[in-house]
Amino acid sequence: SIYEMSGNECCLSTGEVIKVIGFKINKLIASVCENNEVGPFSAKVELPLNFPGLYKVVADKTPYVSIEEITRKVSIGPTRFGHPCFYSPEDIKLANFTVRRGEQITFNAVGEVDGRVAVSCGVVRNNQSHAFTLPLSQEGKFYECEDDQIYTLKEIAEWKIPKCRNRIVKLSNTFHPWDCSNPLPENFGGCLVLMPVYEVQAVMKFRKDIVRILSDLDVEVKDITDCYDISSFLQPLSLEDIFERTSNEFPMVAEIMEGPSGSQKPYSLLHAGTEIVIYKKYQATRVLASEIRSDSPKRHFLIPLSYKGKFKRRPREFPTAYDLEIARSEKEQLHVVATKAFDSPHKELFSVSVGDQFLVQQCQTTEVLYEGRKKVIDVLACEQILSHAYKRVLLPMYMEGGFVEVIHDKKQHQLSGICKEFRLPFNVKVSVRDLSVEEDVLAAVPGLQLEEEITDSYLLVSNPSSPVESWEIPVYRLNMTVHLLSKDVRALVPPATKTTVEEISEEQYYMVRRYENQTLHPPPRPPKKP
Repeated sequence: SIYEMSGNECCLSTGEVIKVIGFKINKLIASVCENNEVGPFSAKVELPLNFPGLYKVVADKTPYVSIEEITRKVSIGPTRFGHPCFYSPEDIKLANFTVRRGEQITFNAVGEVDGRVAVSCGVVRNNQSHAFTLPLSQEGKFYECEDDQIYTLKEIAEWKIPKCRNRIVKLSNTFHPWDCSNPLPENFGGCLVLMPVYEVQAVMKFRKDIVRILSDLDVEVKDITDCYDISSFLQPLSLEDIFERTSNEFPMVAEIMEGPSGSQKPYSLLHAGTEIVIYKKYQATRVLASEIRSDSPKRHFLIPLSYKGKFKRRPREFPTAYDLEIARSEKEQLHVVATKAFDSPHKELFSVSVGDQFLVQQCQTTEVLYEGRKKVIDVLACEQILSHAYKRVLLPMYMEGGFVEVIHDKKQHQLSGICKEFRLPFNVKVSVRDLSVEEDVLAAVPGLQLEEEITDSYLLVSNPSSPVESWEIPVYRLNMTVHLLSKDVRALVPPATKTTVEEISEEQYYMVRRYENQTLHPPPRPPKKP
């Protein structure tokens, strides 16, 4: 028969040899549920994996009975998604360590230890990490821990749906206004039970692409793995598979089987059938930046530190006195103007009027009278700028006001210099565009907030037919499949590296931000009013 699969005609004739290379969830059947349970009349909808929104995973209440069952049913891998957490209602006594009941156990990797397969685990106790291994034979009751991260449906399908189990998720953020094409009810904020529909990923002898066969296709097959030379087949690899290889295996030559979509370089060069040289893998720093605008959606960018454009500062806005303390720097005095009045509940603290100007000094504590008792609170010491003098004042840290920065610095700054000299977030505008690229996407943006430095995984690649420049391609944001070619490129030296500003979607922006360490605490709560 001739079948149309993913836009490719595919002949599955009698006697055809198919090498199955993986199973993948193709789509999800979602049931709307009440109280985390599916009723007999619950509505069922079909959701593609790219269905928009972010979701929280609801912990499975059914325990696993052994470590072996967990490794068989739960995805454990090297990426940040592949570290599931469980707890045991009983103490687990090991040779040199005891895991206490209720303690969160992180499963990091499955490997061989002293000749037997075991799971590398860790617990954090009193801010100290303790590493240990659990054998597959370890039995007991292991419950999933609550997960406070947010995920896309695609990430949940790849990492968070255990085999032979359904998964309950709660919608956290939709990103898009509801319309009639949305299969979920309007203003839906409840839970969904996700049931996966799988596809079989396979390669055939004389095809260079990956064939996807839905698991409900009516074709009979016979397992001939033990009596067939499988080395004659291509081995498709994702960018994650390449990144997991050891550093001494690089450089390598690969042919692209499935390339990414996009007209921007380097994606426009990475189409199916193209040969590429992959020189090395590494971690690189990027500055996460967002467009400054009051309405949404904002554009988001990942900017390399090698960006050659120049920036001029733009005023920052601060909603509380606490934000002034965060932005305060030893290198220059922070000068702000109040844009919102604040009436202090304590006579010891200053009441702010719109237009008041301040030089921010330092954080300190002071005593105030609160409900007849003396109470010590955190305050921000400032100097109010008067006509011919300065007046020392104290602002409560919880003060809900509004401040705009007064900029005295008229210099033009390089991105690397900003990261060294100033605290992020930091507001800028491109004053001189990057002349080393044909089109500088940042030059047209009226204002940018440089939010934070992040570290991400990249591969360095080039086209061997025209090796004038090499490109950094992101491992976890690019859907691309390659197979390796047996060509010796050990002596090849990578040409000059071309780094580009990468524009990312709102969902990718949240994916990047949520893994950065949030070292700052939220501002203190204001006192309750009578």
